Amino acid sequence: MNPGGTPGTPGVVVVTGVSRFLGAHVAARLVADDRIARVVGLDVSDPAPELAPLLDGVERVRADAGAVGSVIADLAADAVVHLALVTAPDQQHGGRTAMKEQNVIGTMQLLAACQRAPRLRKLVVRSSTAAYGASFRDPAVFTEDTEPQAVPRGGFARDILDIEGYVRGFRRRRADVTATVLRFAPFIGSTADTTLTRYFAQPVVPTVLGRDPRLQFVHFDDALEVLHRSVVEDHAGTYNVAGAGVLALSQAIRRAGRVAVPILEPGLSGAAGIARTLGFGRYGLDQVDLFVHGRVVDTSRLIQEYGFTPRSTAAAFEDFIRGHPDRTVLGSDRLHRAEQAILDGIRQVRAAVRERP
Repeated sequence: MNPGGTPGTPGVVVVTGVSRFLGAHVAARLVADDRIARVVGLDVSDPAPELAPLLDGVERVRADAGAVGSVIADLAADAVVHLALVTAPDQQHGGRTAMKEQNVIGTMQLLAACQRAPRLRKLVVRSSTAAYGASFRDPAVFTEDTEPQAVPRGGFARDILDIEGYVRGFRRRRADVTATVLRFAPFIGSTADTTLTRYFAQPVVPTVLGRDPRLQFVHFDDALEVLHRSVVEDHAGTYNVAGAGVLALSQAIRRAGRVAVPILEPGLSGAAGIARTLGFGRYGLDQVDLFVHGRVVDTSRLIQEYGFTPRSTAAAFEDFIRGHPDRTVLGSDRLHRAEQAILDGIRQVRAAVRERP
């Protein structure tokens, strides 16, 4: 590795959130780039055993949000890649309160540290297309300049709006720093491990009765490519990152060889309970609204600026299917449990409606 870095390429790159799936893979990719002198990973916790080998060559520093300022200053960082975001309350001990503390307060403290870092010249921030929200008033396609039609219900989407607001303030104060915000569509692919991939990997998939939203994904490897280019090249601004084209939810479920379980929309929050009953995990309001309304974004700005076109949504989803070849559907016992859970949810909704004044 070149100890001095390559002209035009950051010498010291700090990556937050390296104990998680995305952060570990990004750090590993940057370490493999001989143009970068040092890659330092910041996180308050250790990585899972399966991620630890990816961090060979990454200098790891245990630091929470409160200590990140002194760490970035001591490292004389040239670039910071901020990936330490929690996308769902169940990913963080302490629920929604801890999630907001990590996402919003943690980003505020990180940006304050970046503002005081004299050598810093590049900031890359992970964002999400959840910033656009999801409602029946949405346009068919969002561009980077589209404003949300309504305040999102989900905690992660609201956090994203706050984070992007703080980044805009940072840009005004540090115009000398190239600040890049990447609004990623949901990750998919044979290696991706997210709430969404677990949703499609389960034998029975909760859906909304009468709804068939249009969905858009980005292949995990393409997300890594865009993040890498954002570090070694200069791309100031905000960019949608997604694969071209769409898949209806019904199409995606059929292609994955799964069984859809329609839920009445007023009782959709009960889908989380059904999933828990069947042992499939939980879904927050961000995912629920996505499965009701869908979301599609325009990626022309990314393609033109980066000279890179992510593979299509359909191709990315096909790679996910190849990586999850088990197409076994529910057996009779689990199907009976699913049907019973659905009927119980419908009865609860009807009872709640009858009790309203």
